[in-house]
Amino acid sequence: MSLVRVQNFSISLDGFGTGEGQSREAHFGHAGDRLHEWMFGTRWWKPGGSGGIDNSFAQQFDAGIGAEIMGAGKFGHPGWHEDPEWKGAWGSNPPFHTPVFILTHHPRPSIEMDGGTTFHFVDASPAEALKAAREAAGDQDIRLGGGPTMIRDFLAAGLVDHMHLAVVPILLGRGVRLWDGLEGIEKDYQVEATASPSGVTHLTFTRTGV
Repeated sequence: MSLVRVQNFSISLDGFGTGEGQSREAHFGHAGDRLHEWMFGTRWWKPGGSGGIDNSFAQQFDAGIGAEIMGAGKFGHPGWHEDPEWKGAWGSNPPFHTPVFILTHHPRPSIEMDGGTTFHFVDASPAEALKAAREAAGDQDIRLGGGPTMIRDFLAAGLVDHMHLAVVPILLGRGVRLWDGLEGIEKDYQVEATASPSGVTHLTFTRTGV
């Protein structure tokens, strides 16, 4: 069976996956781009970027992925559902290139984008969304794109097979934390840590028996 994976999800040292004050102009709130600068400097992201550990993890983002599930907070700023023209923060050719299932209490018709991305808007539980994503992905894996709230919900439901977190050496102090309510979750996983010269620590959680 296909795996449910989290790839390249960045959190701060204090566990925040996004900052406070998200808006149309500030997709990650007061965190800005600081959670993702490690990735922007890689060869995977741009020609002439760095190789090494960060690049090795970054390039796993789309390997073997057939569909993505993302939360409403990743798709857009608070209130995006009231804007019928909003199609996400990634332009006409989003970087997903698969069906993407967006968890929202405000469903709307699907949107076909350039490059193979189609956004589907569903009001569903994690298990229901995963069933739809699996049907769309075929034999390929499903990526959980975030934000932290939806990843936390999938972890709490026991639906995550593999998770890669990039722990960035910054303190945000406020925002949305990944770990709240997940005490002891590490007991279900084999956890490995890889340090990068950039200061980022790459944590991988692989469900025992997968």
